Amino acid sequence: MASLTLDTLAYAKRLRESGITEQQAEAHALAQKQVLAEILDTTLATKDNIYRLEKQIVVLKWMIGVMLAGVVSLVLKAFF
Repeated sequence: MASLTLDTLAYAKRLRESGITEQQAEAHALAQKQVLAEILDTTLATKDNIYRLEKQIVVLKWMIGVMLAGVVSLVLKAFF
């Protein structure tokens, strides 16, 4: 799981300086932190994800090889 450091205090402080109330600024900061955490959890691949994809690619390569051999054998049978 990836991690992201968001300085919620500095973020809320910037919001307060721009005229947003303290309560709203804190709510915005917490919401932003949660959204970023969810995005990172759902979009970044882990080592396990990559390993599973590599295994699937190997299987697909074998399947394509077998299908290609079948097609070649049918073409050769049709012409010879």
